[in-house]
Amino acid sequence: HVQLVESGGGSVQTGGSLRLSCAASSIISGLSCMGWFRQAPGKEREGVTFIGSDGGTKYGDSVKGRFTISRDNAKSTALPLQMNSLKPEDTAMYYCAVACGQLCFFGAAAAVRHNFQVWGQGTQVTVS
Repeated sequence: HVQLVESGGGSVQTGGSLRLSCAASSIISGLSCMGWFRQAPGKEREGVTFIGSDGGTKYGDSVKGRFTISRDNAKSTALPLQMNSLKPEDTAMYYCAVACGQLCFFGAAAAVRHNFQVWGQGTQVTVS
Protein backbone atom coordinates (compact mmCIF):
# COMPACT_ATOMS: atom_id res chain seq x y z
CA HIS A 1 0.00 0.00 0.00
CA VAL A 2 1.17 3.50 -0.73
CA GLN A 3 2.06 5.60 2.29
CA LEU A 4 1.81 9.39 2.54
CA VAL A 5 3.94 11.73 4.65
CA GLU A 6 3.13 15.42 5.01
CA SER A 7 5.59 18.17 5.90
CA GLY A 8 5.86 21.94 5.92
CA GLY A 9 3.33 22.92 8.55
CA GLY A 10 4.03 25.57 11.15
CA SER A 11 2.93 28.87 12.61
CA VAL A 12 2.52 32.03 10.56
CA GLN A 13 0.94 35.44 10.94
CA THR A 14 -2.23 36.49 9.15
CA GLY A 15 -1.46 37.27 5.53
CA GLY A 16 1.59 35.04 5.46
CA SER A 17 2.38 31.98 3.37
CA LEU A 18 3.25 28.35 3.92
CA ARG A 19 4.10 25.53 1.55
CA LEU A 20 3.03 22.04 2.50
CA SER A 21 4.29 18.94 0.80
CA CYS A 22 3.11 15.36 0.67
CA ALA A 23 5.46 12.56 -0.29
CA ALA A 24 4.02 9.30 -1.56
CA SER A 25 6.04 6.11 -1.07
CA SER A 26 5.33 4.99 -4.63
CA ILE A 27 3.95 6.23 -7.91
CA ILE A 28 0.17 6.19 -8.04
CA SER A 29 -0.75 4.99 -11.50
CA GLY A 30 -4.06 4.99 -13.29
CA LEU A 31 -7.17 6.97 -12.48
CA SER A 32 -6.80 8.69 -9.14
CA CYS A 33 -7.44 11.81 -7.14
CA MET A 34 -4.89 13.26 -4.73
CA GLY A 35 -5.61 16.10 -2.42
CA TRP A 36 -5.57 17.92 0.86
CA PHE A 37 -8.09 17.94 3.68
CA ARG A 38 -8.09 19.89 6.91
CA GLN A 39 -9.68 19.52 10.30
CA ALA A 40 -9.96 22.22 12.91
CA PRO A 41 -10.71 21.37 16.56
CA GLY A 42 -14.36 20.45 16.99
CA LYS A 43 -15.06 20.56 13.27
CA GLU A 44 -15.56 17.98 10.53
CA ARG A 45 -12.65 17.09 8.28
CA GLU A 46 -13.21 18.96 5.02
CA GLY A 47 -11.74 18.83 1.56
CA VAL A 48 -9.48 21.77 0.69
CA THR A 49 -8.21 21.05 -2.81
CA PHE A 50 -7.80 18.10 -5.15
CA ILE A 51 -5.87 17.23 -8.30
CA GLY A 52 -6.81 14.40 -10.61
CA SER A 53 -4.57 12.05 -12.56
CA ASP A 54 -5.47 14.15 -15.61
CA GLY A 55 -4.06 17.25 -13.91
CA GLY A 56 -7.43 18.87 -13.34
CA THR A 57 -7.78 20.77 -10.07
CA LYS A 58 -10.64 21.60 -7.73
CA TYR A 59 -10.70 24.02 -4.81
CA GLY A 60 -12.99 24.62 -1.90
CA ASP A 61 -14.68 28.03 -1.99
CA SER A 62 -12.86 29.23 1.11
CA VAL A 63 -9.39 28.76 -0.43
CA LYS A 64 -9.96 29.70 -4.08
CA GLY A 65 -7.45 32.28 -5.23
CA ARG A 66 -5.23 31.74 -2.18
CA PHE A 67 -4.15 28.07 -2.31
CA THR A 68 -2.54 26.23 -5.21
CA ILE A 69 -2.14 22.48 -5.58
CA SER A 70 0.23 21.04 -8.15
CA ARG A 71 2.04 17.99 -9.42
CA ASP A 72 5.04 17.99 -11.74
CA ASN A 73 3.59 15.14 -13.76
CA ALA A 74 1.42 12.04 -13.44
CA LYS A 75 4.39 10.03 -12.15
CA SER A 76 5.42 12.52 -9.50
CA THR A 77 5.23 11.26 -5.93
CA ALA A 78 5.24 14.80 -4.50
CA LEU A 79 2.13 16.87 -3.90
CA PRO A 80 2.89 20.45 -2.87
CA LEU A 81 0.28 22.86 -1.57
CA GLN A 82 1.14 26.55 -1.71
CA MET A 83 -0.94 28.56 0.78
CA ASN A 84 -0.92 32.36 0.50
CA SER A 85 -2.85 35.12 2.25
CA LEU A 86 -3.44 32.86 5.22
CA LYS A 87 -6.23 33.64 7.64
CA PRO A 88 -6.85 32.52 11.24
CA GLU A 89 -9.71 30.36 9.97
CA ASP A 90 -7.16 28.34 7.97
CA THR A 91 -5.79 27.03 11.26
CA ALA A 92 -6.17 23.24 11.23
CA MET A 93 -4.44 19.92 10.90
CA TYR A 94 -3.84 19.36 7.19
CA TYR A 95 -3.96 15.85 5.73
CA CYS A 96 -2.82 14.51 2.37
CA ALA A 97 -4.95 11.74 0.88
CA VAL A 98 -5.31 9.58 -2.21
CA ALA A 99 -8.41 8.14 -3.86
CA CYS A 100 -7.32 5.34 -6.18
CA GLY A 101 -9.58 4.61 -9.12
CA GLN A 102 -11.68 7.67 -8.41
CA LEU A 103 -12.39 11.05 -9.96
CA CYS A 104 -12.08 14.19 -7.88
CA PHE A 105 -15.26 15.87 -6.70
CA PHE A 106 -16.55 18.22 -4.05
CA GLY A 107 -19.76 17.47 -2.27
CA ALA A 108 -20.98 16.43 1.16
CA ALA A 109 -17.90 16.24 3.37
CA ALA A 110 -18.50 12.67 4.51
CA ALA A 111 -19.06 11.45 0.96
CA VAL A 112 -15.87 13.10 -0.21
CA ARG A 113 -13.85 11.63 2.65
CA HIS A 114 -15.25 8.17 1.93
CA ASN A 115 -13.74 8.37 -1.54
CA PHE A 116 -10.18 8.41 -0.19
CA GLN A 117 -8.49 5.19 0.89
CA VAL A 118 -5.03 6.35 1.94
CA TRP A 119 -4.28 9.14 4.41
CA GLY A 120 -1.19 10.78 5.84
CA GLN A 121 -0.80 11.54 9.53
CA GLY A 122 -1.22 15.28 9.10
CA THR A 123 0.74 18.46 9.64
CA GLN A 124 -0.42 21.36 11.80
CA VAL A 125 -0.94 24.84 10.40
CA THR A 126 -1.55 27.69 12.82
CA VAL A 127 -2.36 31.23 11.68
CA SER A 128 -2.52 34.02 14.23
